[in-house]
Amino acid sequence: MRARKIPILLMVIFMSIPMLSLLSAKANATQTQTQNTFLKPYSAVYSTIWKKGISLKVEGKQTLSKKSGDLWQFVFTADSMIASLNESSTFHVRNHQIIPTSYHYKSSALGKKRSATLTFDWDNNLVRNDIKDKPWNLTIPLKTLDKLSVQLQVRQDLKLGKNEFDYQIADGGYIKNWRFKRDKTEDINTKLGRFSAIKIIRTDNLEKGKKTSFWFVPTLDYLLVKLEHQEDGESYQLDIESVK
Repeated sequence: MRARKIPILLMVIFMSIPMLSLLSAKANATQTQTQNTFLKPYSAVYSTIWKKGISLKVEGKQTLSKKSGDLWQFVFTADSMIASLNESSTFHVRNHQIIPTSYHYKSSALGKKRSATLTFDWDNNLVRNDIKDKPWNLTIPLKTLDKLSVQLQVRQDLKLGKNEFDYQIADGGYIKNWRFKRDKTEDINTKLGRFSAIKIIRTDNLEKGKKTSFWFVPTLDYLLVKLEHQEDGESYQLDIESVK
């Protein structure tokens, strides 16, 4: 009886090989397509209101662009007579994961200036910190992000259907654990129109009296259309003005 079953078993195995190859090819094609549609270059303008003793309203611009090969750059800038901010992240994407290569930060407000540069060395799992011209290295775990690229990772994880988000962030010479959760869907009015937006709340710093909320719109490829941050009498708000 066993001898008769073996040819049948082999036939089933060999007949399944073309189907498995076809399924594998389709899976790879789907994955490639998803990877290709994960990021789409765009430029968005936001009205930015910063309150700390005084109320300051400036225009902020967020740009995502593709560089050579599979390298991307994400930039946010805001400028006024008395304050400015320039923040950028350069990165690759692997299996829906942002892999930063460098991060630059420069700000000036009421005469106070700050700057920092982070360079990621993934061969050795290190990040080089150049802060106040005093470079030093910090060991980092896999999937570590910078403070700017985390926004893109939240967008991607929303697309994947996640409701809770946990990230390691290289910031200020430390590895910090930033956590977020999906709160609710709200209808909000913007300069682009009225949209149904997913509200995301940062949860790791609530006990410190900080509150940060983000609104992403699925019909706009999960674009950030609004941000609110509050702490110690200081507030910061972004509202989208235009996108192309």
